Amino acid sequence: MRASVEVADVFRAAGPAYRAVYAGHLSLQQLKVMSAIEQCRTAALGGHVEACEDCGEWRIAYNSCRNRHCPKCQGAAARTWLAEREADLLPVGYFHVVFTLPAKVADIAFQNKAAVYDLLFKAASETMLTIAADPKHLGARIGITAVLHTWGSAMTHHPHAHMIVPGGGIAPDGSRWISSRPAFLLPVRVLGKLFRRLFLNRLIALHDAERLAFFGTMAHLADRRAFLRHLAPVLKKRWVVYAKAPFAGPEAVLAYLSRYTHRVAISNSRLIAFDKNSVTFRYKDYRRDGADRQQVMVLTIDEFIRRFLLHVLPHGFHRIRHYGLLAGGSRKGSLARVRELLNVAAPSENDTSEEPADVRPPCPCCGGRMIVIETIERWRQPRGPPDARTTHRETVP
Repeated sequence: MRASVEVADVFRAAGPAYRAVYAGHLSLQQLKVMSAIEQCRTAALGGHVEACEDCGEWRIAYNSCRNRHCPKCQGAAARTWLAEREADLLPVGYFHVVFTLPAKVADIAFQNKAAVYDLLFKAASETMLTIAADPKHLGARIGITAVLHTWGSAMTHHPHAHMIVPGGGIAPDGSRWISSRPAFLLPVRVLGKLFRRLFLNRLIALHDAERLAFFGTMAHLADRRAFLRHLAPVLKKRWVVYAKAPFAGPEAVLAYLSRYTHRVAISNSRLIAFDKNSVTFRYKDYRRDGADRQQVMVLTIDEFIRRFLLHVLPHGFHRIRHYGLLAGGSRKGSLARVRELLNVAAPSENDTSEEPADVRPPCPCCGGRMIVIETIERWRQPRGPPDARTTHRETVP
């Protein structure tokens, strides 16, 4: 069912004027995202006409834009991705770990998204793999699925990495599976210290290699001494690494992943209303507890669009990555070895000879099966259904 208010509605109503006002200040990727969302499931992208096999009811289904920033297109993408990941789940507890960048570092990331977001992934994953391999802690090689989020609940810039980690790993000699404690994976203070050191050392190296750029009020950070002064407050500050309680079984892991892996800055379900001046939406204020945490915010339309576009990722940037036992090239062999050590059977292979499930919603009139009867080209409107009054009318002499 279509949400009463959608991000696409805001973009269609105010997007052209926004682009005119901020011409020259929007990246090509941001312009492409705006265009894709505005055209999603409209005649601009073409589509098809479906008819019910039982009662003849028909409807128009326009194509999706499939842009990874579009709120309407992430449901199908998430389902496809989850179907591929389901076979990777192990019969062990899973932990949720979050690595967050301090505000002063997030400011640098805002003007250097590709370089700093990539560094966030690398430093966080190396931190987890290093501490887990330490015999003083777990002493094992673990697997990680990491997802980048760049927003807070109010769509402000807040880069952080969510990680899903099985509760244990393979011993260094590959001879056994080492389980973590039931409610404890790794010490977060130790993780935070190593993450801070790895990240800052490599961030300074990026600056020394002239791979960071600075503009506007941050232009002075191009000077190395000014850059180091900017980072000085976070050198001794505790960096936040948060480890949540383990999930209650593989089903809970999948439910979590379905919410997080393909999330965008704001979902249509959080929008309440918009008019020619403002957009109203729900958000969580994490400084409050209980029922007071749910709050309502009103932003001008321009500010709403600006905040949404803050989170457009660089072209080709991978926001879901796998490490350790789950790294792409070795994942299949590593998972097979883990199942052997745990003495559990591998999941059965899907029978590719079966026809794929019909994902089209059933007939809204009788619940029957809908079939495609006409394909609509881009920017073309479909023909209307036959009118019984004209089809069967008698010829008058």
